[in-house]
Amino acid sequence: MKKLFLYSLVLLLMAGCSNSGNGELTGVKRDGQFYQPDPFGMTYIPMGSFTMGGGDQDVPYARINQPRVITVSAFYMDETEITNNEYRQFVFWVRDSIARTLLGDLKPEEYLIEENKETGELYDPPILNWETKIEWSGEEERDILEEMYYPMHERFFRKKEIDTRKLFYEYYWIDLKAAARKEYSDPDANSKDAAFANRRQGRTDRSVYIRKETINVYPDTLTWIHDYSYSYNEPMTKRYFWHPAYDNYPVVGVSWKQAKAFSIWRTEYLNSFLSKNKDVIVNEFRLPTESEWEWAARGGYELNPYPWGGPYTRNENGCFLANFKPNRGDYTGDGGVHTVIVGHYPPNDFGLYDMAGNVSEWTEDAYDESTYNFAWDLNMSYSYNAREDDPIALKRKVIRGGSWKDVHYYLEVASRAYEYQDTAKSYIGFRCVQNYLGRQKGDNPSRASKVYK
Repeated sequence: MKKLFLYSLVLLLMAGCSNSGNGELTGVKRDGQFYQPDPFGMTYIPMGSFTMGGGDQDVPYARINQPRVITVSAFYMDETEITNNEYRQFVFWVRDSIARTLLGDLKPEEYLIEENKETGELYDPPILNWETKIEWSGEEERDILEEMYYPMHERFFRKKEIDTRKLFYEYYWIDLKAAARKEYSDPDANSKDAAFANRRQGRTDRSVYIRKETINVYPDTLTWIHDYSYSYNEPMTKRYFWHPAYDNYPVVGVSWKQAKAFSIWRTEYLNSFLSKNKDVIVNEFRLPTESEWEWAARGGYELNPYPWGGPYTRNENGCFLANFKPNRGDYTGDGGVHTVIVGHYPPNDFGLYDMAGNVSEWTEDAYDESTYNFAWDLNMSYSYNAREDDPIALKRKVIRGGSWKDVHYYLEVASRAYEYQDTAKSYIGFRCVQNYLGRQKGDNPSRASKVYK
C-alpha cells in the first residue's frame, strides 16, 4: 500500500510539472501575444535600404560622405527635438533624488524603502520612496536641504536657488563591445576552461564590463555668450532654459555625455513604471546612429537633398521650410532669430519635425572621415566611448541637421559635421530613438508565420 501511495505521488508531481505539451517540444507558455505600444511622442520609422551620403556632384565633401547603400532596421524616433520642458523633467528628477537621499537620513521611514513588502527582501542600500512628497518648507527639512542651495555669499539679491553644480546623475551601463571582444594572447588568471584561456567571455566576474558614470545634468546656459563674441545674448542665458515662454523650444547647451545620460534615465524611468505594473519592459532609449538619422531625415525619398524632398529651401509660396541662416547677416528671413518652437515647420513624410535646421542634433556615432569606407552596410554605426585622457580627435561625435545659425548646406540630409563629446553649444540639441521589437510594425503573429499561430 505504501509503495502504491508513493507511486501515485510521483505521478501526481509529474503531472503538476507538465505544461500540457504531452512530452513534446512546445516551448514555454506565455499569456497572449506581445504588441509593442507606440512610445509617447515618438514616430515609427520603417525598416528600409537607401543610398546614404551625398551625390557624386558634391565634389568638395565626397571624401567624407561617399554614397553607399545601407539597410536600417525599424525603430521609433522622437517626432521633435527634446524640449526644455522635457529635459527639465530629468533635471527635476535628479534634484528630487538628491533631496530624498538627504532626507532619508532624517526620516528613513518616509523617504526610503528598506524592504520588499512582497518577498521580505532587504534592500542594501535602501531605495528611494517616490510616493512621499518632499516637504521643502519644513523646518527640519530646510536645515537638511540647505547644502543643496548656493551658499549665502554666492546668492544674487539673496535669492535662495538650487546650486546646479551639485545636480549629478549616477548611472551604470554594460560595455557589450568589450565583453564580445576576443583575445587569444597573454592569458590571464581570471579565466576558465583550457581553450582560449583569456577570451573575454571566459571571465568569471562580469562586473569588469559594468561601467559607472557620474555627470552633472544641468545645461550650460552660458553657451549663448561664449559661443559668440561681441553679441548681446544675455537674455537667452538668463531665461532660455527655465522660463515657461521657452518650454517647447529645443534644449541646447547639452553635451553628448549629458544626452546619453538623459537617454539612460528615460529608459529606467519608463521601465520602472512598467515593472511596477508587471508589464514587459521595452528596448532602451538612445541616441540615433548616423545611418538611422539620415534614413529618418530622408523620409523615404532617395537621393533627396532636404527632408522635405525637393531641392529648394522654399515652398511654392516662397516661404522657407526650416529655421536657418538664409543670407549673410539675415537670421529673420525664415521667421526666427535664434531657435524657434519645435514643430513650427511642416514634417517630412515620416512625420518628423525639424530634421533640418533649428538645432543640430547629436548622434551616437564617433566622427571619422573614412567611416563610410569600413563600417558595415547593415545598421551602420561607428561608436567609441572616448576616455578623458584620449586624444581630442577621438572625442569627436557626429552632429546632423544644421541649426538656426547655419547656412543651407548643413541642412542637407547627407551633410556631416562634428563637435566634441564633452562640449555644449547653443545650437546643438538631440532626440532619442528606440529599436522596434520585432520585424516591422503591423506584423500579426497569427498571420506572419505559416507554422506558428
